[in-house]
Amino acid sequence: MALFDAYKKKSTLKAAIKQTTKARGNEGAKADQLFISAYQGFSDIVKGDLVVGEALYNWGFALLHQAKTKAEEESVKLYLDAISKFNFCLLVVPNHLGAAIDGGVAYMDLARILSVDASDELYDLAKEFFDNAERIQRGSAAYNLACICGLRGQEEACLEALELSKECGSLPRADDITSDIDLVRMKNSPWFAEFMERMTAEPEPEVIDESVPVYDNEGNIINNKKKKKPLEYEVDGVVYDVEGNILRTIEPEDSIETTETTETTETVETATGSLDEVLKTEQVATGDNEEESEVKKQAGE
Repeated sequence: MALFDAYKKKSTLKAAIKQTTKARGNEGAKADQLFISAYQGFSDIVKGDLVVGEALYNWGFALLHQAKTKAEEESVKLYLDAISKFNFCLLVVPNHLGAAIDGGVAYMDLARILSVDASDELYDLAKEFFDNAERIQRGSAAYNLACICGLRGQEEACLEALELSKECGSLPRADDITSDIDLVRMKNSPWFAEFMERMTAEPEPEVIDESVPVYDNEGNIINNKKKKKPLEYEVDGVVYDVEGNILRTIEPEDSIETTETTETTETVETATGSLDEVLKTEQVATGDNEEESEVKKQAGE
């Protein structure tokens, strides 16, 4: 199978290279069509290689965090390099949530460093990454989108994104939200105060499918910690979990002795019952003999 896949990829690569050559010899729509077809071939070759995809993501992740430690000029180069790795990762693994979120984070950081206006294209590019993350997992980048809306003064869209983030359990802590510079323009709005009041009034229980990776707003996996042993309780030799599901049963150590004692008791009771019946039979027989003797005595007289 591996040999067949390698042969198929090699054949696809040759076809894509051939289409590129043809595209260079054409112009206009014909050339564009050939280029697009070639790009699809190149994409098909690398797509689905999970190891390569994960390597690209972690490469970009490292570049992203290194960029945060550098001065402006050097950090810009590192951010752009990180973004290219995230883009390549998504080409190989289209549903990689970490790459989708972190690509947007990198563009947001880049926009802040360059001090561009909220309407700048860098924020549009960040939004494209976050929209893709939402496609992959609903609510995963809702807060990030709320930040972009906040920067742009889009109050209704900002509230909608915050509500979605709250609903999906991806909302940061209240302190982090109130101190977020991206939401400064929203903080004086009545709806923002009301939202924060509802958020802090009573924490809602969070239900997470632990089989699915959950990422924070910077693309870090936050649900891969070692699971604690679930609580258990025992009733009448049956062990239950906290939801009432039966986990196992406990056999008492004296179960054999109890069985033997029960059988012995039953045997004694049976024997006692038999003895009572014998005594009753003897009493009846004795009574019959006494009556017969009395009859004979009266006849002799």
